[in-house]
Amino acid sequence: MTQRVVSIVGPTASGKTGLGIAIAKALRSRGQRAEIVNADAYQMYRGMDIGTAKATAEEQAQVRHHLIDVIEPDDAMSVARFQSLARGCIADLQAQGIRPIMVGGSGLYARAAIDDISFPGTDPDVRARLEEREKTEGAGALFAELKAKDPEAAARMDPHNPRRTIRALEVIEVTGRPYSASLPRYRYVIPAVQIGLDLPREELDRRIDIRTKAMLTGGFIEEVEAIRPRLGVPAGRALGYQQVVDYLDGLCDLEDTYAAIAQKTKRLARKQMGWFGRDPRIHWLQALNPKLLDNALAIIEHADAGDYDAIDARADEYTQHHLGDVAA
Repeated sequence: MTQRVVSIVGPTASGKTGLGIAIAKALRSRGQRAEIVNADAYQMYRGMDIGTAKATAEEQAQVRHHLIDVIEPDDAMSVARFQSLARGCIADLQAQGIRPIMVGGSGLYARAAIDDISFPGTDPDVRARLEEREKTEGAGALFAELKAKDPEAAARMDPHNPRRTIRALEVIEVTGRPYSASLPRYRYVIPAVQIGLDLPREELDRRIDIRTKAMLTGGFIEEVEAIRPRLGVPAGRALGYQQVVDYLDGLCDLEDTYAAIAQKTKRLARKQMGWFGRDPRIHWLQALNPKLLDNALAIIEHADAGDYDAIDARADEYTQHHLGDVAA
């Protein structure tokens, strides 16, 4: 019997943090050690606590958390960098006999830790040249070039997303291989089991509204004000931060800020469900089910026994991949 890494996924505000802590405590009561590994892209930044719904000090005191507050807001976290950090953290925990429980809504980050995904290197000179060509020749010309060089990649990408087209052409030039060779595989390189939290849309929207209001009245504005001078471009993409900056600059009132953040968060939740919904290995559970914890523990038990190995091994055969999500 192999103890699997547990990965808890699902849309924002679905209760992933609470379930992760509950699972760790339940396993502890059974004599198993378990700790949480953060897989949320923005919770790795120090000082970005309220806006990213980071586990509170009280929650972190219940179960040890890893990969939270590991970089400054003016630094940059990438999926490739996270993959290295996460795999190192998982290996360290497992060497100590501790089961890692990954928690996070950043889909590619969660997969990068446990799946067969590689991130080709970058070349600033090649990228700069392609970006210049996009300005002079247009995005259409670059996409036509991609179509000629790697029709498989082009067929699965948005022709109106020049950033992705440039990245694909960069990878082709740097590696000498088609961009589609970077296709992520639905294949675990670390034995794992994924548990997804599902909620009716109305309930999810209600939770997002409540959480957004609580954030804005609970110190989020002051948090943005404090870290604004150190807020780099990658960290600044975290949902809600730019909206609060606009509020601080007098571009909108508090009610408009609330409405904008809530709307964008609901849109993010829909995107997250679309992303996670493509992975056939995820075991979906109803977040409102009173037996949620028991059901999650039963899934983990079956996974440890190898009951899902045969079907999980075939996941890549019947899944449509989306190359546009792969970036360094």
